[in-house]
Amino acid sequence: MIRRLIVSYVLLVAVALAAFTVPVAVTLTGQLRGDTDASVQREATTMALLLGGGDAASRAALVQMAGAYAVETDSTVQAVDADGGAVPGLPRPERDTAVDRALRDGKPTTDWGSSWFWGPHLVITVPARAQAGAGNGDGDGDGQVVGAVRVSFPTEELTDRFWTIWGFRAVLAGGVLVVAAGLGYLAARWLTRPLRQLNAMASRFSDGDLTARSPVTGPDETQTLARTLNQGAERLDTLVAAQRIFVADASHQLRTPLTALRLSLDNIADGVDDPYVTEDVEQATAEVVRMSRLVNGLLVLARAEAQVTAAEPLPLRDIVRDRLAVWQPAADERGVTITLLDDPDDRLQVQTSPGHLDQVLDNVLSNALEVSPDGGTITVQAEARPDEVVLEILDQGPGMSDAEKSRAFDRFWRGQGLTGRSGSGLGLAIVKQLVTDDGGTVTLWDAAAPDRATSGGGPERRGGLCVRISLRPASPRSGG
Repeated sequence: MIRRLIVSYVLLVAVALAAFTVPVAVTLTGQLRGDTDASVQREATTMALLLGGGDAASRAALVQMAGAYAVETDSTVQAVDADGGAVPGLPRPERDTAVDRALRDGKPTTDWGSSWFWGPHLVITVPARAQAGAGNGDGDGDGQVVGAVRVSFPTEELTDRFWTIWGFRAVLAGGVLVVAAGLGYLAARWLTRPLRQLNAMASRFSDGDLTARSPVTGPDETQTLARTLNQGAERLDTLVAAQRIFVADASHQLRTPLTALRLSLDNIADGVDDPYVTEDVEQATAEVVRMSRLVNGLLVLARAEAQVTAAEPLPLRDIVRDRLAVWQPAADERGVTITLLDDPDDRLQVQTSPGHLDQVLDNVLSNALEVSPDGGTITVQAEARPDEVVLEILDQGPGMSDAEKSRAFDRFWRGQGLTGRSGSGLGLAIVKQLVTDDGGTVTLWDAAAPDRATSGGGPERRGGLCVRISLRPASPRSGG
């Protein structure tokens, strides 16, 4: 929009310059041409009068004047008598239409050498008439034609003055347009400042920052728009905050009765010998466990959406090793091996909120452990890149279809694998929320895809799922 405003402003100034400058330049050019024509015409007429004098003194004066004029203006002066013969002391012009017209009809001729501009010479041919007292006139200066005078005036100086007129105005116009472009840029920036503020607010709002507001500045229209957007954002922020508070409160309040219900079911199972009742109690206990996981997941998700902590540089190696140590006992019970490849540099840090990456790894490792077959392997690898740090967790489970991957991050969606029976459907939703809050991304890949081969030279994997987590790198601490 700024570019369009600048172009419009410059075009407007250009039209105004053209409207005022071009007519003036055209007028000056016409005046220059007319003055040159009149000056050469006057000199040629004067020399024609001397030629028409007919006496020796007039002829001598003609030759002297023609020589002086030729030297002064670099022109060529030619003359011819009534019979087409040469005039002593002056060159004779070639007999052409202009000379014939002057001798036969007594009419002058002006030839600029071009129909729309002018040629290299201005050629003026005027008739010379016998003057009173010369023996063949009537005393009124309009006697018999006794010859013709031709002046060939070079237009080089005229052309230089022409380009001076137009060039000066062109340079001036160019300078004015440059200034106009600069002023137009400043004016466009000033005019679009409220729109940029609104766009900045919309960008922050789309990134999940519901506290973003736009300053109420600029014209009345943008002020009205800013107030409307701010009111809508305030209302939406209030509604979302109320929803988060409700989910968090409800989840927190449900944890106590669910814990009490599980204890009651455990007590019932301990005091009952009937296998059918025991089976029913175990099913009920499993559902209570699943509900507890669901409630805990809702509570974690509500806290994640609240964005109560800011991202800071944290050591990736320490976080990864701590979480793997926590999950190693559960993996040993299943005979599952957890392998860490490409051990990240001790100084490698990522930009993440405290506790976020811990929860992300807990959810991903929990899912990977549930879908991994007994004796399987879970591989964790990290890779530092110029603009990101990639952390991948690969399992050897059944994997996901493309349709399942497209829905895997939806809340309460459970796949057909092992997690579909006992999971809450919030694990990957929590992972995505936490990673996105820290400015990263999370994607799902087939672990057997060609580009999923590990950089550590590990064996090729068949089947399974790869969870790729891209995090923002942080500068290492000094002295680390």
